Amino acid sequence: MFEKMLKEKYGIKDGYELDFERYRAFKQNASLYLIMNVKGRKEQEISEIKKISEQLRTFGDQDMPSFLPTKEGAEICEWEGGYYSLLQYREPKPLIEKKTGKKLARFHHRGRYMPFQVKNINRIGQWKQLWEKRLDQMEGFWNSKLNQSPENEFEKMFFDSFPYYMGLAENSIQYLTDTELDSTPLEMDNGTVCHERFKRGSWGKENLVKNPYDWVFDHASRDLAEWVRERYFYNPQTYQPDVRNFLGDYQQISKLSAFSWRLLYSRLLFPLHYFECVENYYITTSEQEKLALEERLQKYLTYSAEQERFLAGFYQLVDAPVRSYKLPAIKWLMK
Repeated sequence: MFEKMLKEKYGIKDGYELDFERYRAFKQNASLYLIMNVKGRKEQEISEIKKISEQLRTFGDQDMPSFLPTKEGAEICEWEGGYYSLLQYREPKPLIEKKTGKKLARFHHRGRYMPFQVKNINRIGQWKQLWEKRLDQMEGFWNSKLNQSPENEFEKMFFDSFPYYMGLAENSIQYLTDTELDSTPLEMDNGTVCHERFKRGSWGKENLVKNPYDWVFDHASRDLAEWVRERYFYNPQTYQPDVRNFLGDYQQISKLSAFSWRLLYSRLLFPLHYFECVENYYITTSEQEKLALEERLQKYLTYSAEQERFLAGFYQLVDAPVRSYKLPAIKWLMK
């Protein structure tokens, strides 16, 4: 499919195309090339993540890819109506799942010291604004539907459940606001290279692959919270050892400040899982996906009390220094 493109645009041949992890790739001797579809990406973003990748490699991260230019020196290749970028990796290492917490802490440490200002993928300080916008949009949509009869089971569940999740979202926004007012950031709270959604599989399932197109520049607690969220919803009955070990391993390298703990918790409080489920339902045109999202929402609502217990006991589960850091609790969750 891409062999002709690689030969004509990059001068790469004498290899073979394959599926590698979740990517389309091309193998040539000791090099592996990931073929990235960059439709919708601005050139400034690509230039920025390229600079970040180069800097991380300079700081000692040997798992960073190189952005391969075309024969004409361009960062993006146009081919058959699509836009592509090529990432070159030396032989990827096997992924060692148990070390993810420590590896992420080192990744964050290196990512804090960019010798230039990160602008295009910067998300620092934007959570409150983004959450409020998302909440307002869904509240407006919910209000517009109130005078109509539910068309199906999903709509009925959405109508009934939204006020509860609106309250949870408001709690998370208030917790974040109080954190920014009451808690002083330390050096480890500086912005760093994070991921849009860091979870098990973000760095590959069997092979270690770091994809710069997954990156945003944000507070490290973003990655910690999203990893914990995914682990919890993957299996609400057995998440405890994974979460405890992950955060314990991370803190062996980078100790969390009071500000970090509170940001992490505010992000866990925000019901991102619910928002994404509802948004995706009304966006998709696939009946099969609609059915899957209906089942997912039903599961979320069935286990909402269990999730409250998870949020109420989170600080205790991971041995957070609640007293010494004066980490506030959400009172209604503790009842």
